[in-house]
This record gives sequence, structure tokens and C-alpha cells, in this order.
Amino acid sequence: MTLDILVFAAHPDDAELSMGGSIAKLTKQNYKVGIVDLTKGELGTRGDVKTREKEAVAADKILNVSVRVNLGIPDGNIQRTKENLMMLIREIRKYKPKIIFAPYFRDRHPDHQDASALVKEAMFSTGLLKVKTFDKQVEQKAYRPKKLFYYMQTYTFEPSFIVDVSDSFEQKMKAVKAFKTQFFDSNSKEPETFISRPEFFSYLISRAQFYGFQIGKHYGEPFYCEEKIEYNMSWLL
Repeated sequence: MTLDILVFAAHPDDAELSMGGSIAKLTKQNYKVGIVDLTKGELGTRGDVKTREKEAVAADKILNVSVRVNLGIPDGNIQRTKENLMMLIREIRKYKPKIIFAPYFRDRHPDHQDASALVKEAMFSTGLLKVKTFDKQVEQKAYRPKKLFYYMQTYTFEPSFIVDVSDSFEQKMKAVKAFKTQFFDSNSKEPETFISRPEFFSYLISRAQFYGFQIGKHYGEPFYCEEKIEYNMSWLL
């Protein structure tokens, strides 16, 4: 299967939290979007791996994601090893996305920063002819996507562009709330975390409103690119 967009995330729910509205907007326009979670989030304070897997499946259905892969890299230990790099390259060459999304390279969570660096290295290396990878014992061809865009998690940045997600924000929030174990639940007896406080949803809404206001819309999601972007880009697709 060839994809238009491939979103890399350190943990299940990162993609939904950061750019769920943009994913929903793209799939509504019949673009094929895939998500690659690097870890299973096994170090998460709340819930467990099996529950997170079920929650991810539910979120995929809400956003109409074409494919979701979990690479099983140890949570809390996303290293820039050759083994990890080759796993990412295989996914890029397998799905041949036109655009890749990754976590912004400066963030509160070390896993997000490490994932960002690993994706950038994979983005470059996947286009090198002498880097050999195989899928089911068949050698893959070198392939490099057009652009790498970074999405915002905890730390902010000056966006290269903002996507209007006014028509898909409700869908995004449904996908986020599919990860029930991770967020506020008055009946939960699990420990409180940074994202399980009731104020967290208010923060998500306020941030989307803040970036939406900057482009004259109700809700927006910000993205950053290290390269210059042509204004009339149509997502560079």
C-alpha cells in the first residue's frame, strides 16, 4: 500500500493529540494516512499495553487511518541505533509517503526529542542507494519523501504554517478520548499524570483556538518545517 502521509509518533496517542484534526482533514479529502508508533507506551503510568492497543484501534477508526504500525522500540529508550534506524527506513520505503510528520525536536518528553532525531535521520538515509533494506526478503528501493514537517507537543514554536481544523476538531477530540485510560476519568483510581488532569482538555481546546485565531479560523494546528515552503503548496502533494 502506498500512502500520501506517514505520521511518526513516540507513543500511541501522540499523533492524535498533536495533529488529529489534520489527520481527519486529510482522510476526509481521501488522502491515505498512516501512523507509525515507535513504542507501545509500556512505561505509561496509567493503563497497560493491551489497553493502549485497543484504544489505538478505536482512534484509527474515528480518524479513518489507512494503516497503523507499532515498531515495539522500548518506551523510554528510543535510541539512534542502526537497528532502529533501519526499522524506520523500511516503513518509509514500504509505504512511500509524499510527506512525513514527526515530533518537534525540542520537547518536555525526552522520547519525543529522540523520536524526532531518529525520524530525521531515517528521512535522509532512506534516499541513499547504498543503504540496503528488505521487506519479506525482497530488497526495497531507495525512496525519499518530499518534505518532513514537525508537529507541536508540549513546547511551542513559531509555526511555518497552521492548518485550519475547524471542521475536524470534534473528530480529533473523539480520537483523543478513545485513549480512555490516559485522560481524566472521575471514576479512575489510577495516579494522576500531566495529561490526566481535567484541565488538560481545556488546554488542548485553548491551544487550538489560539492558533486558529491567528489564521482567522475557529481551530488550528501548528507545524514547523526546517526548509522554506512555497505558499501555494496544496500540502505539497
